[in-house]
Amino acid sequence: MDFYGVFLDVWPMLLQGLGITLKVSAIALFIAFFLGLASCLMGMSRIFLFKWISKAYVWVIRGTPFIVQLFIVKYGFPQLMKIWIPEFNIGITTAAIATLALNAGAYLSEIFRGGIQAVDVGQMEAARSLGLPKGHAMRKVILPQAIRICIPSLGNQFIITLKDSSLAQVIGLNELFYQGKIYVGYSFKSFETYILVGCVYLLVIAALSYIMNRIERGLNCGAKS
Repeated sequence: MDFYGVFLDVWPMLLQGLGITLKVSAIALFIAFFLGLASCLMGMSRIFLFKWISKAYVWVIRGTPFIVQLFIVKYGFPQLMKIWIPEFNIGITTAAIATLALNAGAYLSEIFRGGIQAVDVGQMEAARSLGLPKGHAMRKVILPQAIRICIPSLGNQFIITLKDSSLAQVIGLNELFYQGKIYVGYSFKSFETYILVGCVYLLVIAALSYIMNRIERGLNCGAKS
């Protein structure tokens, strides 16, 4: 086995794939953060329609495999839209980002809901007694505390989404795992290549975990002071 030789050959391809993996995951998580927060607030609303939409969204996403969602977004939805817009199509990268965002958003919605419910009810009552409207109290008092509580779970979901991005190779996304497969296809160095791909994922996830831990410590220190 020639790990060093394979590393020298495949590294430029893996680096290119890693860039796409990080870009797609970062954009998807940015969208998912606000989508999940909106879904959470809708689910906690007193308006029945908002609550129903949020619960249906979370139920459907949590109840179906990610790869099925990916194929629906990439192939099913465009076929439906072509009834009205014949030239309608969704690109590979757009489909991957949209599916990752929809998937992560549903889980983040539940994470945010748990964080908000973990905040002492007296916090909202105290804010309202000071004259703050409910919306302002939620934004200024409850959400900052809830997000601090959610940091460990948010970190876990970010890692899951990063790893789920590898499944987008089935629709042709040129990400990290896909690049490894391409190299194996003509070099037949399966063991060395996939070990190297796994090591790249481990390094990226270790860095992400470190960043999330530092953020959590910083927020906790700020709260204590």
